[in-house]
Amino acid sequence: PGAMSQALAKEVPPEGEGGSRRSGWGLLVTAGVGGTLVALYAVATPFVTPALRKVCLPFVPATAAQIQNVLKMLENRSGSLVDIGSGDGRIVIAAAKKGFQAVGYELNPWLVWYSRYRAWRDGVHPNTKFYISDLWKVSFSHYRNVVVFGVPQMMPQLEKKLEAELECNARIIACRFPFPCWIPDHTTGEGIDTVWAYDLKRSRGCETKSFESTPETDS
Repeated sequence: PGAMSQALAKEVPPEGEGGSRRSGWGLLVTAGVGGTLVALYAVATPFVTPALRKVCLPFVPATAAQIQNVLKMLENRSGSLVDIGSGDGRIVIAAAKKGFQAVGYELNPWLVWYSRYRAWRDGVHPNTKFYISDLWKVSFSHYRNVVVFGVPQMMPQLEKKLEAELECNARIIACRFPFPCWIPDHTTGEGIDTVWAYDLKRSRGCETKSFESTPETDS
């Protein structure tokens, strides 16, 4: 009996030792689950946060046809270019390959970092910049070419913002949805690939104003 009791004692660990092991595993599992949830929150938050705003601007990648239509509207144009809501940087990178100094503004930091990587991979990073920023907090006054991938709810307010900030020589290119009040000067594509181009000098009558304000000179 004494020997059997000693054998059982060796096989069955003390209650305190087993409890400490279970406690240790419990802490490891809790830490692992907690870390996973934190990582998922960090990744998902930039995608979910825009949807919680008053005007939702979801990320929908530009199609190859849309990119070609935008580039067509940029023919014979020069100067700086900005893509409002640049997503994964496709338009900015394509414009940079055509010689533009192109900039993208995007609220989602993961998309901005991915855009920077794509620009570096394609060898156009010297001609591109990507910023993590809310478009309503940025002034676009120094850009001559503006590309917009918007949604209907934001277009009226954005139209007023661009009208107030841009110079007369600016061209605004809208993809998927047109502006509500402006009349496009050029249109190309069809369906979701339709692109509208607006020249502010015509909508404002800048050429007429410039002619009328030219001072007379003495003969």
